[in-house]
Formats: sequence, C-alpha cells, structure tokens
Amino acid sequence: MAIKPLDAKQVNSLEGGPSFTLANRLQRAAWNVAWAVFASWTPPQMRFVRRFLLKLFGAKLGDNCDVRGSARVWYPPHLHLEDRALLAERVNCYNMAPITLGRGALVSQGAHLCAGSHDIASARFQLISSPIVIGAGAWIAAEAFVGPGVVVGEGAVLGARAVAFRSLEPWSVYGGNPAKRIKDRVLRPEHGAEANAEAAEPMQ
Repeated sequence: MAIKPLDAKQVNSLEGGPSFTLANRLQRAAWNVAWAVFASWTPPQMRFVRRFLLKLFGAKLGDNCDVRGSARVWYPPHLHLEDRALLAERVNCYNMAPITLGRGALVSQGAHLCAGSHDIASARFQLISSPIVIGAGAWIAAEAFVGPGVVVGEGAVLGARAVAFRSLEPWSVYGGNPAKRIKDRVLRPEHGAEANAEAAEPMQ
C-alpha cells in the first residue's frame, strides 16, 4: 500500500508529532522486528528466507533477486525488484516513496537510496517523498547516494561514493559530488557460450 508523509502543519511534526499514520508506524515496527529476528543474520545463501519475509510484508520481487541480511528496507510495499536485481550488504533503502530496480540492477555495499527529504521553504520543514527508479543493468557502486526523484537510466553506472540528485542518462558513467557524466559505458563483446552458439548457427 502506497503512503505519503502527513501534513506537518496538522501533526505539528516540529514539536515531535508523527510524520506517518499510526497504522504505518505499527506496520514498520513489526517489519523491523521480523527482519532483525529472522533475516538480518542470514548468510547470502539463505535468500529464500529474506525473500519470503519481504513478500510477506508487501514487496514485489522478480525471479532470482535478493536483499542481503545487513541491508535495510524502510517500507517493503514500496520496494519492487525485477529479475536478478540485488541490494547488497549494508544498503540503506529509505523508500518513503516507491523504489524500483530493473532487471539485473545492482546496488553495492553501503549505498544509500533515499526517496525522502524535506521542503526547506516550508516553515514546518515538511517531509516530502519522490520515487526512485534504477534501470535494468544499472550499477550503483559502493557507498554512493541516490536522492529523491532520480531516474538512473538503463545500464548507467554511479561510481563509488558519488552523489546523484539528478537523473542519469542510460549507458553512461557518473562520478563525484554532485555526480557528473564522465563517459559512455560501452560493453566489450564476450566470447562465451552465447557467442559460440551464434557461431554454430547456419549462415542465412
């Protein structure tokens, strides 16, 4: 179930009022306990346990995707992983708004996906959220940061400890703070099984 932050004026969040409904806070408390007890300690090979818990709490998971035990998912219903996507060790998936990883997307160790922020023009410092989309085959390298509303194009790379507040073009490499485009990402031809299979096909 999708959620949005409460109106800061109505709940007086600056004085300690809640930013989300009681039902949501209770759901997230139950999720945090379940993950800590049943999943946080599991080795990579026990991904079936982590997948079961994530699905139980509302995450949408494709085939062969994984969230490692030391990763943290703020709200499972806002997480969508397509086939073979991975949240690696110590990833902070702060998904106040939906976060989607395309097929084969990789988020490496210690990276931070942050779908929430504050309206700095608001006297009440209103909490706001905006979805993050990471395209198929994209790579968010170790300890990088992806901010609210960012779309990482298919095959794009965000380098280690880089900070992205704007969307990244497909098949491009970015680095730095703020992240800047460095070069194209060009894949080398592989000479494995697929290439051999193609070579074995009869000429047309």
